[in-house]
Amino acid sequence: MKRKPENNRKKRVKKTSSITLWDQASRWYDSLVGTQGTEFQKDIIMPGVVKMLQAKKGDRILDLACGQGVFSRFLSRKGMRVEGLDSSVELINHAKSRSNSSIRFHVGDVTDPKNFVKDRFDGMACLMAIQNIENIEALFKNAALGLKPQGHFVVVMTHPCFRIPRQTHWGWDEEKKIEYRRIDHYRSEINIPILTPPFANKDSFTLTYHRPLENYFSALAGAGFAVDGLEEWISNKKSQPGKKAKAENRSRKEIPLFLALRAKLIG
Repeated sequence: MKRKPENNRKKRVKKTSSITLWDQASRWYDSLVGTQGTEFQKDIIMPGVVKMLQAKKGDRILDLACGQGVFSRFLSRKGMRVEGLDSSVELINHAKSRSNSSIRFHVGDVTDPKNFVKDRFDGMACLMAIQNIENIEALFKNAALGLKPQGHFVVVMTHPCFRIPRQTHWGWDEEKKIEYRRIDHYRSEINIPILTPPFANKDSFTLTYHRPLENYFSALAGAGFAVDGLEEWISNKKSQPGKKAKAENRSRKEIPLFLALRAKLIG
């Protein structure tokens, strides 16, 4: 990712005709995530990814599909050299306006090899975005291209076994007084349209791509990676006191919300 140095960290990226739906949804998404991230990001995801990356101060880390740069800033505060890559001009504008000049943000498609330089990064991470990317094979190959031989690549997603939009949901067994998770269409790859503000019609939506676990492992192996770490993270929320609270809290501990995969290049 060759780029001239930024003279003004708040300089806005020039808009092009290639406006994505994530550009249109950027204001809503930015208000949802905020400057520091959601509670899940702050308390579970970002600390967990840093631990899995095994990165140290001074390492060069690429934040793939970085959005408005929440994780990039988290890494930078820990002394790492950070770059962020995202296809949305608007989200990168948000990232630039809130970050210091040491973080380099780039507008670009994470599935395009032109945006990657061989052996540039000590580590890479893709947080909560892989389910919005159609061509994961291309992304993983690009990660393999840009990652140094001993570096780690960490991917975090909502757990594909238990958290499929409109295909999984909580249920209540009145007889046994337990909360359970209903699961449908796990094995089938499906594309799920998600209407996001300010969208107001059926023709404007982003897509969530559901895939079974074997697809992720296969795509990583095809790019030259071996998975050497897998963690399943549960929700840290607690139910308000009530007749279902005990069962709800127990089910949260047993049915993970997030899946984190760590991969390393083979050979």
